[in-house]
Amino acid sequence: MYLLGPSLLLLEYLAFSDSRWVFKHPKTLYAWEGACVWIPCSYRIAGHGKTMDTLVVYHNYTYDEKAKEYHGKILCNKTKTEELCLQESVKFLGDIKSNCTLSIQPVQAQDNGLLGLRMTSEAGKWMENIFLNISQTAPPPHIQLPPEIQESREVSVTCSLNFSCPGYEIKLKWSLNGLPQYTSVPSTSLTTEAVSTQSKLTFEPKWFHHGKNLTCQLWNDISEGLLLSQETVQLDVKHTPKLMIEVHPRDTIVTKGDSVTMTCQINSSNPEPTNMYWFKDGSPLREPRMLQSAQKRLTLTLSNVTKEMGGHYYCVAHNDIGSERSQEVALQVRYVPEPSKVQISPSPAKEGGTVVLTCLSPANPPPTNYTWFHNRIEVPRKTSMTFQILKVLLKHAGNYSCWAVNSLGRGYVGQEAELDVQYSPKEVTTVIQNPTPIREGDNVTLLCHYTSSNPSVTRYEWKSEGSWNEPEPGVLMIQKVAWNAKPFTCAACNQWCSWASPVDLHVQYAPKGVKVLPVSPRREIHSGHQVLLQCNFSSSCPTDVRFFWKKNGIFLEEGKQLSFDSVSPEDAGNYNCLVNNSIGQSMSEAWTLQVLYAPRKLRVSISPKDSVMEGKKAVLTCESDANPPVSQYTWFDGNNQNLQHYHQMLILNSVKVQQSGAYRCQGTNRLGVGQSPPSTLTVYYSPETIGRRVALGVMLCLVAVLLAFWGVKLQRSWKRIQSQQELQENSNGQSFFVRNKKVRRVPLAEGSHALGCYNPVIEDTVSYAALRFPVGETDTPRIGDAREQRPSLHRDNTVTYSVVQKPQTDDYENVTPAVPEDEGIHYSELIHLGVGERPMVQDTVEYVTLKH
Repeated sequence: MYLLGPSLLLLEYLAFSDSRWVFKHPKTLYAWEGACVWIPCSYRIAGHGKTMDTLVVYHNYTYDEKAKEYHGKILCNKTKTEELCLQESVKFLGDIKSNCTLSIQPVQAQDNGLLGLRMTSEAGKWMENIFLNISQTAPPPHIQLPPEIQESREVSVTCSLNFSCPGYEIKLKWSLNGLPQYTSVPSTSLTTEAVSTQSKLTFEPKWFHHGKNLTCQLWNDISEGLLLSQETVQLDVKHTPKLMIEVHPRDTIVTKGDSVTMTCQINSSNPEPTNMYWFKDGSPLREPRMLQSAQKRLTLTLSNVTKEMGGHYYCVAHNDIGSERSQEVALQVRYVPEPSKVQISPSPAKEGGTVVLTCLSPANPPPTNYTWFHNRIEVPRKTSMTFQILKVLLKHAGNYSCWAVNSLGRGYVGQEAELDVQYSPKEVTTVIQNPTPIREGDNVTLLCHYTSSNPSVTRYEWKSEGSWNEPEPGVLMIQKVAWNAKPFTCAACNQWCSWASPVDLHVQYAPKGVKVLPVSPRREIHSGHQVLLQCNFSSSCPTDVRFFWKKNGIFLEEGKQLSFDSVSPEDAGNYNCLVNNSIGQSMSEAWTLQVLYAPRKLRVSISPKDSVMEGKKAVLTCESDANPPVSQYTWFDGNNQNLQHYHQMLILNSVKVQQSGAYRCQGTNRLGVGQSPPSTLTVYYSPETIGRRVALGVMLCLVAVLLAFWGVKLQRSWKRIQSQQELQENSNGQSFFVRNKKVRRVPLAEGSHALGCYNPVIEDTVSYAALRFPVGETDTPRIGDAREQRPSLHRDNTVTYSVVQKPQTDDYENVTPAVPEDEGIHYSELIHLGVGERPMVQDTVEYVTLKH
């Protein structure tokens, strides 16, 4: 029985109506006598934790319907505790849970048939069938080819066998047309789904493999190996037609006028060719010819061969796979040299270059000798196909011809060729059309001139700068030529350009690059230094020049140098030097002379003016002349006191009369210090202040009047007192001290015994008043006064009244406090006029006011 491929192997996954038992194993296993059988098997008993109780393996069993029993040869009997296999070659490799794998080694032909696995458990009983296909010899393997095989395309071919047993090693070997082929290691499958061994061959078939045998052999790998079986298939390789050309006569070199036959033969084609046709030098000779099924050749006959028939011939055939071309056949036709033709390279030739002349005279066999002619005169010693002139000159110009000779005969002169020797324009010069000399800004015309040219001049080129145009070829017009115009040159051009020698225009111009150069000192210039300036210029044409100097645009003097023995600030300014020649004059850029000096000419300016009303704003500015500028200012008043103000402006906001006076300032830079003379600031009273002072003066006048009034009154009172002193002659002098509460002062009542003067203007003061009275002649010491033994001659008999008063705040003289308070100490002393003479005193009233 032949085995099917693995793809056709039927696997059994049984699902019975009684779902308590489920088995997995190959339905049929294949082997041969002497080999072995490996039966991969698994099972599952429904129910958690169910196991097999007994297993009996039958061979070709029968079932007794009456007795409900199985009869047959028992190969193996297994329980949970014991396993008994009656045949040594049979081994149970499973367990009581899920594995039911068996092996038979070695297997015999009589083992062919049915195996029955009778199992029992708590879940019930079951009989599982496994078929064994055991043959006398090994079955051949199966070769699986791809659907189509084409030449030069890689294919893979598989050889497989439904057999695999760990105890019996086999190999699968390949051979192509009897030649062994390299194969990979066979792959095996030994599972409950498949038991197989296979080998894969990958190769690239050629067209000549078509119809060849491909064999897969089964070998026993024990010891030296034994060929067990094999399978052979014939390859069907699709390919394009394979062609071969036969030529008669065999020599493809023929003489002009002969005949030639060429036959295109198809050696192999799969599928059959459909058409054929001939090509010559890549072009088809005629329409493709359709072929019959048995026709595999196409003949081409050439009669009376000409030289044009020489070339490369090949044929092409088509089938359904594609087309194929044969190898080329080079047909050569022999003939004498044809009329010659001279080829010149390069043409035309440039003078001084290299020229190669070639004699073209087709011939077969090629010419062996040549003869050259220049203007129909033979050129000696020139017998090769090429004639080379290394340095062509004008004398080489003219007509050239040749003829050629080969083994069949001599050709003749055909077409002549002319050698044209060309050259660039000769003796090119640049000509100035203007009268000389040329000045800066003039318009100049230049002409480009040459003597000869081959070919003719087609254009001109110029090397020039500035603004210019070319009104006509070879003429250059320069507008306003520059003073530094570079030399001009031109070129006359045909295919090549020839340049003229540069021409200098010699443009005359006024001096250029005029500038002031400080010679000394080269750094800072201080007042008093010696300064030397020099006028320089870069170029001048003509070179005879004169120098002049200007300061701030005013002419100073003539000369190349300008010197200052002791420079002063007044010398500072912008200096220009001028240089002129016969063409014109040029002036330098202004050079600024900066003289550095300490502050000077300082003065104080007062704004808005020297006299300012009190309460207004006064701005004092310190004006100075210094270079570098003043870096610090200092202000002083009329008493030469430093006001601690260091800015240029001194601002007095709401000025007071007390700020009147002289002011001066001092300026400082890094070179020294300068001071200004004093300037006086006058601050006058405002109308409000004047009004207050006038009011005060009027008040003082009123006080003076009141004092005079009270003086008169006091004088009268004194006279009354004098008259009363007589009543007190014998009385001792009395002193008294009075302390009383004093209410707001009002004029004294007439009945008061105190003497004084009420001055409401000086109310808050300490007042002292002394009334002096003259001593009368009748004033003698009192008799009977024991204490007055000696009259005092120097006693000042006076009445003194003094008031020490505490100042009142926020008082008004017409308001009397509700509660009288002790406002002061009143002291009065009444001295009785004693006996004796009194010194003469002037009758006066003294009034003193002490303000606090």
